[in-house]
Amino acid sequence: MEQQLPSLATAEPAASPKARIKQAYLDYVLRKGTPPPSVYRLTQKLNLPEQEFYRFYATFAAIDRELWADFGREARTAAAREPVWEQYGSREKLLGFYYTLLEILKRNRSYALQSLHRSLRGMPGLTPRVLDDFRQEFEVFVGEILREGRRTEEVASRPLVQEQYPRAFWQQMLFVLGFFAKDDTVNFERTDAAIEKAVTLSFDLVGRNTFDSALDLVRFLVRK
Repeated sequence: MEQQLPSLATAEPAASPKARIKQAYLDYVLRKGTPPPSVYRLTQKLNLPEQEFYRFYATFAAIDRELWADFGREARTAAAREPVWEQYGSREKLLGFYYTLLEILKRNRSYALQSLHRSLRGMPGLTPRVLDDFRQEFEVFVGEILREGRRTEEVASRPLVQEQYPRAFWQQMLFVLGFFAKDDTVNFERTDAAIEKAVTLSFDLVGRNTFDSALDLVRFLVRK
């Protein structure tokens, strides 16, 4: 059922005020297609004082950002629980994360699309604000697996450009999310294929390739 809240979104006890507020907000958005008209109206339904909301969130948009961050956290945690995770290279770890995230987004597609569309209004071509927290944690995650890839030589060491890789991989994430939003195939099979092709291309680019061979030759000639 698409209303299902991701498991890590309720890391706090289910009966806690924060969890109740988050769940009530999500339920309202799924039913009405828009956030509640006011914080007061939401907390009134929960029999909570309005100021209780502000102990945890400044705005409804803050809940949206946290929900998306929850999706990413759940995907990373679930992927890392796979018995073969530690044997994976960087490419396989990123693929495992993407495929796990896709399963989470399938369960929450109505909310995911509504929140993305609301955040994109009037800002075409920009990263949706709703993804800000998700993006920051994703870039840290990608940076970690790319550093691991450099240790194993799966990723080429390019000191002048490698610090920009996480931002480039974020553009890949936006491509995947955009593809998922428009995918009308059974069980989102085209999104699966798009993920594999996008990750393969990105690791072809960050791995040792013709560019590195040419650079090695230039360095050799300069030293001579």
